Amino acid sequence: MIKLEIMDKIMALYSIDKLIDETRRLAAEFKSTTGTMLPVSGEIARYDVSKKLDLTLNDNNCSYDAVGNGIREGQRVLIKSRVIGESINSSHRIGQLNTDANWDIVIVSLMNNKFEPLEIYQLNKKQVIHALTKSGMKRSKRGAISVAKFRIIGELLWTNENGIESHNNSQKYYR
Repeated sequence: MIKLEIMDKIMALYSIDKLIDETRRLAAEFKSTTGTMLPVSGEIARYDVSKKLDLTLNDNNCSYDAVGNGIREGQRVLIKSRVIGESINSSHRIGQLNTDANWDIVIVSLMNNKFEPLEIYQLNKKQVIHALTKSGMKRSKRGAISVAKFRIIGELLWTNENGIESHNNSQKYYR
């Protein structure tokens, strides 16, 4: 009986891998053909980030996307994404960050035009609040941070070239 349950889980994971890969392909083809984006980058990022950084996705409809394991144990994680192509321009922004919501850290997956992750960054809630109040711009009052700013103040966790970045300072993971 246990072997069947394990096989079911393996098959479900395999199926999800295949579905995400096909979603990437279709989204990239759609963008290339029409010039517009399918609204799937968030779900792809949730999958990629949870898999690469050992997070458990939250199925509940609440203010965070995942819960951390290991070095992020118990942390409530907000996952954001941005398709930047091959370069970042000044108009690239991270979606709204509601600082009143119930999350501890925000992780951003920056993706290429094939919806594959290039880099993954993290900020804790205090860093986000500080960045938003320091800026004072109208966009900041709405909870928007530019991708360039996030890269400057955020901690690089993962790159397509190196995988998990070994220079991470684990102190930054905690509240």
